[in-house]
Amino acid sequence: MCLNKIYSCMNSQKAWIICCFFNFLIACVFGLVMRLVYLFPLDFINYSFLLHAHSHAAMLGWVYMMIYVLIVCFFIPKEKRQNRIYNRLFWLTQFSVIGMMIAFPIQGYALFSIVFSTLHILLSYVFCRLVWKDTAKEKTPQQRLLRTSVLFMILSTFGVWCLGPAVSTLGKQSAFYQIAIQFFLHFQFNGWFILAILALFLKQFQNKIDEVNFRKFYLLIIISTLLTVSFPMRWFVENNILNYINVLGVLVQLLAFVYFYKMLQPQIHHFKNSLDKMTKTVYGLALFSLFLKVGIQLLTISPNLSEVSHQIRNFVIGFIHLTTLGIITGFLFGILLQNKMLSADSRVLKIGVKAFIIGYLATEILLFLQGALLYFGKAMLAGYYESIFVFSVLLVFGLILMMVSSNKFRICSSGA
Repeated sequence: MCLNKIYSCMNSQKAWIICCFFNFLIACVFGLVMRLVYLFPLDFINYSFLLHAHSHAAMLGWVYMMIYVLIVCFFIPKEKRQNRIYNRLFWLTQFSVIGMMIAFPIQGYALFSIVFSTLHILLSYVFCRLVWKDTAKEKTPQQRLLRTSVLFMILSTFGVWCLGPAVSTLGKQSAFYQIAIQFFLHFQFNGWFILAILALFLKQFQNKIDEVNFRKFYLLIIISTLLTVSFPMRWFVENNILNYINVLGVLVQLLAFVYFYKMLQPQIHHFKNSLDKMTKTVYGLALFSLFLKVGIQLLTISPNLSEVSHQIRNFVIGFIHLTTLGIITGFLFGILLQNKMLSADSRVLKIGVKAFIIGYLATEILLFLQGALLYFGKAMLAGYYESIFVFSVLLVFGLILMMVSSNKFRICSSGA
């Protein structure tokens, strides 16, 4: 009876991973169709609705769900992991994701999409409660970082609950409404997603983490995350104090990652030697993207760049993709490869990962290059829309190959 329960749990985790990749593929297909609209106008497609579907499928279908899987795998004790509550909660959450993927392209923000979005938030509260309860025993650095990320996830949803009152009192064009959205996005990405990813990454180090440097990093990253929410708020509220707060937050963030590097430095050589070539490449891309993000945020100290950062759409999309595809997805792929949950021995998977990386790098270069040309008042890049569409195809092609190799997916066998 016990063996059957364990076997069922192992199979469910493999199904979870495949499901997450399916969500990611759908999100990328939505993004590809959005690129296609610039080349061939499709009257039957509402671009705004599709954008909402793309962003929700990527954030809540891929990132949230894959982090869910890895948290259960690496932080939840084996005896708790085998509890059916996690499996049932996963599939209920997936139901809400599928509901959003169907409703948003059809109606945008309306009754059914709001219902499924709200259901996802309520289920995420259940997940947070379970994680908080089941990780209470250990007080490791990774555990503390994870539990803090969970708190940021809950904090981010306060922005969502403010949307209703904002619409009913001041309307969708009000500063209150826009700030509520940015509040949610900031603490989702910079609080919940980034800190959870870093907690999972640190969990991959076999030796004990340097506690002194971790405490400094931990305190500084929390402070910087709280302070830098002032940056998107500044887009809708004219107040120089917000600029000063953001400058302080960005500088504190830089210092935080200096301690992050110092914390890992004694183990980096041993850690690299334990990885295969593909895993090294994926982790390297993730870390490069992370430090590039920190560098870009440093540039917002300049008033001119701060002002245009949200006015030039290419910069906005490029930065979001840098965070989602480069940092978060990079670390997720790295953790999956390192633990053989994705098999680096699969030739098909190797081609898929390489295609995805090329597509990511090429589209980022095009987005930021075109953004820079717009900033300096220059003309459009020749063949810009055609090029970015072709390289976006590589993202979808890479994910399809990774899905095809899904028979090589393995479940997690590590304990917490």
